[in-house]
Amino acid sequence: MELNGQTIAILGAGRSGLGAARLARKLGARPVVFDTGDAGKLTPDLAKLRAENFEFIPGLEGAKQSAAQEKFNLVVISPGIDASWELPRIFTSLAVPLIGEIEFAWRQLRDTPVVAITGTNGKTTTTELIERMFNGCGRKTIACGNYGHPLCEVAASGVSYDVLTVEISSFQLETITSFAPRVGIWLNFAPDHLDRYPDMNSYFGAKRRLFDYMTSDDIAIVREGESLGALQSKTVTFSTAAESKADFTLRDQAVYFRNESIAAIENLPLQERHNIENEMAALAAGWAMGLKFPEMTRALSGYESAQHRCEVVREYGGHRYINDSKATNLHAVESCLRSQDASVVLIAGGKEKGIDYASFRPLLREKVSALVAIGEIGDKLCAMFADDVPCSRAASVPDAVHIATGLARPGQDIVFSPGTSSFDMFSGYAERGNVFRDAVISLT
Repeated sequence: MELNGQTIAILGAGRSGLGAARLARKLGARPVVFDTGDAGKLTPDLAKLRAENFEFIPGLEGAKQSAAQEKFNLVVISPGIDASWELPRIFTSLAVPLIGEIEFAWRQLRDTPVVAITGTNGKTTTTELIERMFNGCGRKTIACGNYGHPLCEVAASGVSYDVLTVEISSFQLETITSFAPRVGIWLNFAPDHLDRYPDMNSYFGAKRRLFDYMTSDDIAIVREGESLGALQSKTVTFSTAAESKADFTLRDQAVYFRNESIAAIENLPLQERHNIENEMAALAAGWAMGLKFPEMTRALSGYESAQHRCEVVREYGGHRYINDSKATNLHAVESCLRSQDASVVLIAGGKEKGIDYASFRPLLREKVSALVAIGEIGDKLCAMFADDVPCSRAASVPDAVHIATGLARPGQDIVFSPGTSSFDMFSGYAERGNVFRDAVISLT
């Protein structure tokens, strides 16, 4: 991709945009960064751009003037920006080619094999497992993409890797035009992001693009029962379901690969059913890249799941307080609840994302003794489930912790699993989880 001397519009001033600007400059191009976000929120990002002397133009009017006054050869869009929004349309209306940050980086990294992970839930855990496994087996890798380092940042660094471990979201997949991983992993699919997509088919179609440019030399690793249609690549399946016919299965307290026991569950770091599927996907990725199962199992030993994912914050007053703030969709809440041995008091709620919660009712009745609702969607949750479980409305996360503590029976767990995004009240799920943790620790 010859970019020397060309002018590139970088849309988005965050970390992905900064990585793209660095890569463009390294390739001899002149990057110009655009963003229409709130000036106050952009201050930290702008400080980084200015420190490296990148051109930055704020606002729509600035973008319109710049696009009218000079010729741009390419637009690189950050994943948080929808290609249909007004800012990118300023450039595409002038027939400037548009690609995403992932595609821009991929064109410089296509000689390095990629393991790409997508799915509604479990992406980050699986990405971390694969990163640990490859490095522990002597295959140098780095977690990047939607988690860890932006892919453009990796490309700009000049560091060589044996394989790249790339978590990839539907937003990033919207704008690929040639991105083709050696191994593509599809963990699961469930309703989410209906504040960005008009319907479930659109969301599914964006994620399904992971396989669009893979060939018969590549391997797709797919959870059994996921309907993806015909794939050009070879397919390997996994499942923890009873009587599964997948390539990777769970039985007799062990993971099997095509009728061969390859890892006892007690020797794997994560033992909840949904996490065993994540481990199966990781083992399948290693197998696809030529690793042996005993060395992979040893390399995974000692892995601990990160914060905000079914994390036990504290045991206090006879209750365990579990922080699952990373549960930003209904499927994640369901996975968390199914991993609980007994009924819990559930704290849930946050941003309204247009998700239909009706399918959640049977599991709610089975696993939840009381619901404490928070955030923008709190009133809706209380109205929807008032006939199923006792519902309370909380004004804040600390308020919810106190209400849930009062509702919990002796020995009962309190689970903070919001089931939607945090942007109605917080900057992200991590801040939300930290507020929950602080509220729990402050209980006396």
